[in-house]
Amino acid sequence: MYYIKEMKDYYKILGINKEATLEEVKSAYKKLAHKYHPDRPDGSADKFKEINEAYSVLSNKEKREQYDRFGTAEPFSAGQGFSGWPGGGVGGFNVDFGGMGDIEDIFDAFFGGGFAGGTKRKSYQRGSDLEYAAEITLEEAYFGAVKKVSFPSFLKCEACSGKGYDEKKGLSACSVCGGKGEIRESKKTFFGNFTQVKQCPSCGGMGEIPNSLCRECKGVGRKQGKREAEVEILPGISDGQIIKIANLGEAGEKGTEAGDLYVKIKIKKHPIFERRGDDLAIKMKVGFLDILLGRKIKVETISGKNVSIEIPEGFDLKSEIVVPGEGMPRFGSFGAGNLIVNLDVFTPKKISKKAKEMLEKLREEME
Repeated sequence: MYYIKEMKDYYKILGINKEATLEEVKSAYKKLAHKYHPDRPDGSADKFKEINEAYSVLSNKEKREQYDRFGTAEPFSAGQGFSGWPGGGVGGFNVDFGGMGDIEDIFDAFFGGGFAGGTKRKSYQRGSDLEYAAEITLEEAYFGAVKKVSFPSFLKCEACSGKGYDEKKGLSACSVCGGKGEIRESKKTFFGNFTQVKQCPSCGGMGEIPNSLCRECKGVGRKQGKREAEVEILPGISDGQIIKIANLGEAGEKGTEAGDLYVKIKIKKHPIFERRGDDLAIKMKVGFLDILLGRKIKVETISGKNVSIEIPEGFDLKSEIVVPGEGMPRFGSFGAGNLIVNLDVFTPKKISKKAKEMLEKLREEME
C-alpha cells in the first residue's frame, strides 16, 4: 500500500467547476493554453504542462469519472482508482497525449500545427531588418532629394534565385520525418509519457530535401554582398526621422521574405539658419544708423529668394521679426513655417568729430 499526499485540483487549474460540460472544458483549456504557451513572451512551460495534464483527464469521460471518484487527498491502495488506466505510472496513472485529436485541433488553430499531422513548420529565417544613417543638408531637407545609399548586406543568391538548390534537379521527401517537417519525441516522466513535437533537424521543417544544393550559396539561398538603393527624401523631413523601405533589408534564407531597411535622417548643422520645427531662424547684422533711418534690410531665404524687411518705428531690438511662409515646408502637408529674423545691431568702430556732434544733437532732439 502507498499514499499520495497531494493531488492536483484539475478543475481549479482550468478555472471551471465540477459540473462543467466538455465544451466548457475545451474552451477553458484553449484560453489558458494560448496564454501560457512557452513560445509566448509571458508563457510558462510549467504552467502549460499543468494545464495539459488537467485537460488530458477532464476531457476524457472515463478518466474524468475515475478522477472525480478517487482524485482526492485521501489515501488509496494500489489497483484502486487509477489502476485501470493503461500505461502504468503512479497507481497506473499515465498522462499520454498521443491520439488526442482535440488538442491537435487547438494547437493547429493557435500555433500553426503543434502536433504531427498539422501544418508543416517552415522555420527558415526571414531576413534581418537594417538601419542606415543618411546625412543630408538643410537645403536637401527643404527641397527634398533622392539619396543613393550603399551598405553591406545579405543578397538573394542569383544562381539559384534564392532557393538554395538546383530547381531542375528538384526535391525529395525527407526520410527522417517522412515529409511532415517535424518529428515526435516521447519522454517518460513521473507523471507518465509526454510527447513533444520538434522541427525535423534533417530538412529544417520543410519536409523535403534538395537533390542538389546550390554551389554558390551552399544551400542557404543568399550571399554576402553590397546593396545599393535610392532613398526618396520628401521636403520638410525632420532630423532623426526614420524612413522605412520594405524588403530592402537582408535577404531571407532559402527564399523567405527579406527584411526592411530603416533610414534614419541626420541633418547637418547649417552655417546661417537654425531650424526650430517648421520655422527657420536667422541672425542679421544691422547698422545702428540703418535702424534709426528706417532703412529696409534684405534677407536671403533658404530657397534663395531675397525678402525685404522694413523695421517698424519704435521697434524693440530684442524682439524678433517674423516673415510668414518662408520657413521649412510642413512635412506631408501644405504650407510652410515662418522665417524668424533676429537683429544683431552694431555701431561703427570709429566716429569722426563731426559725426559725434551730429549724434549729440540727435540725442538732445530725442530727449
